[in-house]
Amino acid sequence: MALQIGDTAPDFEAQTTDGKIRFHDWLGDSWAVLFSHPKDFTPVCTTELGYMARIKPEFDRRGVKIIGLSVDPVDRHSQWAEDIKETQGFAPNYPMIGDTDLSISKAWGMLPASASGDVSKRTPNDNQTVRNVFVIGPDKKIKLILVYPMSTGRNFDEVLRVIDSLQLTAKHKVSTPAQWKQGEDVIISGSVSDDEAKKQYPSGWKSPKPYIRIVPQPRG
Repeated sequence: MALQIGDTAPDFEAQTTDGKIRFHDWLGDSWAVLFSHPKDFTPVCTTELGYMARIKPEFDRRGVKIIGLSVDPVDRHSQWAEDIKETQGFAPNYPMIGDTDLSISKAWGMLPASASGDVSKRTPNDNQTVRNVFVIGPDKKIKLILVYPMSTGRNFDEVLRVIDSLQLTAKHKVSTPAQWKQGEDVIISGSVSDDEAKKQYPSGWKSPKPYIRIVPQPRG
């Protein structure tokens, strides 16, 4: 069954390019991004892994761990990393999971439970649904799920933007409007009454309609 926002991220043990991990222990009390790949040595994913490595400092600054996943074994990931460094300028600087028995891809709803067979004989097309981005919170809950087709490279700047929103709205009773970026105005959540809002925002708010209450982004 496919995961939904708010579900607990399935725990697992796996071999990675950084050694064996148990996912929940690795996650600790951090935020994390798990992003998956249908096959090693595929062109679009090569660009994605390189770009993610390049902007990893931005995730570090937000306290977000990164982990990748492919159904190929870890030794293939290490070989692929050389190509990624050569072509993209950055090698993966985060762990890559080897999901050789497909168990993680199945548990996370990226492949049907009936999927089976030798992973070396599975083509990218067999695994094409394994192109997800999951954002997981410190409470081990799924906060975001993005699923991309094989032909479209992922926008990890957008993932950073969403993480900024998720972290802000987890701390303050606000929501972020369309196209919001760090530092821009936000919307007071509907669960906050006007009386409560007046205590938090004594200077008031802009209200083009009664149900839209716009305030500067809270700090701290």
